[in-house]
Amino acid sequence: MLLITQTALELGFLYALVAMALFLSYRILDIADLTTDGCFVLGAAVSVTLTAAGHPFLAIPAAMAAGACAGFVTAFLQTRLGVPSILAGIVTNTGLYTVNLMAMGWRSNSSLLGVDTIFSLLKGAVEGAGVDGAWCDLLLAAVVTILAGVVLYWFLGTRLGLSIRATGDNRDMVRASSVNPTFTITVGLCIANALTALSGAMVGQYQKTVDINAGTGIVVIGLACLIIGETVLGRRTVLKGVIAVMVGSIIYRFIYAIVFYTRVVPVDCLKLLTAVIVGLAIAAPSIKKWAMFQRRKLAAGRKEGV
Repeated sequence: MLLITQTALELGFLYALVAMALFLSYRILDIADLTTDGCFVLGAAVSVTLTAAGHPFLAIPAAMAAGACAGFVTAFLQTRLGVPSILAGIVTNTGLYTVNLMAMGWRSNSSLLGVDTIFSLLKGAVEGAGVDGAWCDLLLAAVVTILAGVVLYWFLGTRLGLSIRATGDNRDMVRASSVNPTFTITVGLCIANALTALSGAMVGQYQKTVDINAGTGIVVIGLACLIIGETVLGRRTVLKGVIAVMVGSIIYRFIYAIVFYTRVVPVDCLKLLTAVIVGLAIAAPSIKKWAMFQRRKLAAGRKEGV
């Protein structure tokens, strides 16, 4: 049970970066960015390829740079060519399939068996100092995700960050204030996709493998984590939003862990389970409002009866 809990926490922190990216693009910029699936695989492909070449640390910023480039393409299609945001993400995501194959050496999957990763190197360094390295993976995943959240929170409080937030609220007002919304949208999408690629890069080294279809459904999972976290903590402030994505991702992974540990649902029903969790997560606010309305209605009926 301890191993399952540890794994759920590790994956929860690693995939929280995707939810954090969606928080920036979907909540802050109010853009439905569907580049996420392909960008996640792009980050993993770049990370695994460079790690296999002996550069596990260089692989992380390289993957983030590749993700930022994908975000730039989506922003360019949307802001310069007039392509609707959803279609722009779909077009970029479609093109990334070939780009990801190229990054993986035209193979559908790649492995890091027998190759040192940032996780194994940290664990080796800790154990070399005479300390148990069982929790090293969780520590590294938590540090990277929390650091990314702190940097994002700080950035959204800067002048450029406030301009990005204002762009999501009212683009016409931003344009009237002599701020170019094309620039703020581009910067926002580049940062969001860099975070998605960072998640893919970390997961690729964590699992020591990458598959061309590994990103299928990632945007839905990230959205579920975002909504679960917001349902638990709310989303009135940026700080709450950043913390909520981490909490939501961990809760989501714990739901998975509990289901598989209890064997309530067979492994073959993984996709169905994902759809149910996502559906409940998205419907949670509406269900909560309906339940509150029913309680008020019942209370009013009791008062009239008295």
